[in-house]
Amino acid sequence: MRKHLLIIGFVWPEPKSSAAGSRMMQLIHFFQSENYEITFASSCAKTNNAVNLEDLGIKQEFIELNDSSFNGFVKDLNPEVVMFDRFMTEEQFGWRVAQECPDALRILDTEDLHSLRKGRHQAFKDKQPFSKAYLFNDIAKREIASIYRCDLSLMISEAEIEILTSEFKVPEHILVYLPFLLDNISVEQIQKLSKFEERQDFITIGNFLHEPNYNAVQFLKETIWPLIKKQLPQAEMHVYGAYASQKVNQLNNTKDGFLINGFTEDVNLVMQKAKVCFAPLRFGAGLKGKLVDAMQNGTPCIMSSIAAEGMFGDLEPNGFIEDNPEQFTEKAVELYQNKELWKTKQQNGFEIINTRFNAEFHQETFSKVLNEAVENLEQHRLNNFMGQMLQHHSMQSTKFMSKWIEEKNK
Repeated sequence: MRKHLLIIGFVWPEPKSSAAGSRMMQLIHFFQSENYEITFASSCAKTNNAVNLEDLGIKQEFIELNDSSFNGFVKDLNPEVVMFDRFMTEEQFGWRVAQECPDALRILDTEDLHSLRKGRHQAFKDKQPFSKAYLFNDIAKREIASIYRCDLSLMISEAEIEILTSEFKVPEHILVYLPFLLDNISVEQIQKLSKFEERQDFITIGNFLHEPNYNAVQFLKETIWPLIKKQLPQAEMHVYGAYASQKVNQLNNTKDGFLINGFTEDVNLVMQKAKVCFAPLRFGAGLKGKLVDAMQNGTPCIMSSIAAEGMFGDLEPNGFIEDNPEQFTEKAVELYQNKELWKTKQQNGFEIINTRFNAEFHQETFSKVLNEAVENLEQHRLNNFMGQMLQHHSMQSTKFMSKWIEEKNK
């Protein structure tokens, strides 16, 4: 008999709009390969960019926040596994799942550490070095509690696992390293990619609802691009990304070759036209989808240390890691003009995709962890007393806050 998975989505998956959307689709394909029947539920409104999951044989359900109708829904569904998309979703629905389906394995897909991103953003705004004072913020208290309450938490970055285990003392057995799950790039695919001579200009891409992306484009426009334009007056900077607001579009300047192109249907097409990809992120967390897109399409990168975090392991990057604008510019111009250097960095990117993000390897590892947790759930939970304790308290505070909101809404 097939097991049933309920995914409670913070949003409906949009793989063409964000790395988070691509990540969710990778997880869905994994559970389908494990022969799970899947229901995807969300309280969020759907946009035109959302995937129609029913085309993939997945049931779609709209659910209400702070409404006891969810209790009946999840009890009738009676899934063996429930996956929460980001900690905010677990806060809203976790206690209801625990109450109605106590034997369901609860998984948190963190996407990235929101508390880390929030702390780095605040340190950046305060013009202060990032420290524990910024890491131990109010979001962290909520997010770490959510990680403890769940049976397993999926972590996309080894760097974030290190922070959780060393700074927050989260037990390793409830953390699962599961980065992007990507197919290998074959020699035949590489040979079909645009060559150095066929490419021109620079590119960056990212969902503009994500503050680190907007800030990076601002930084590019105001600080880095003028330095590059002096040395490469014919070059253009192409900026792509979903949900470009008026303040984003105002950065467009045709005269300076700084072009805001907005949403693209085909990231591979635009990435292969470009010679070099930029990712000058000054705060953020998780793995950067734009770097993966670049590596898959043979486009070397110049990136900040924040952008590079957790991406390369012991391997050489597919470009250069620079935080200083002048050095960023120097490496960008060098990579743009030096064919042999460009080809070397491109080759590094292919190796990184095939070595570090091999879908088959990571899926096999996760499958073992998942099945063991499902089969030995009671023992698994006995080894996480902190989680039991937080679940007990959350069954009081968040439960009654939710019930109060429900009554108020009536």
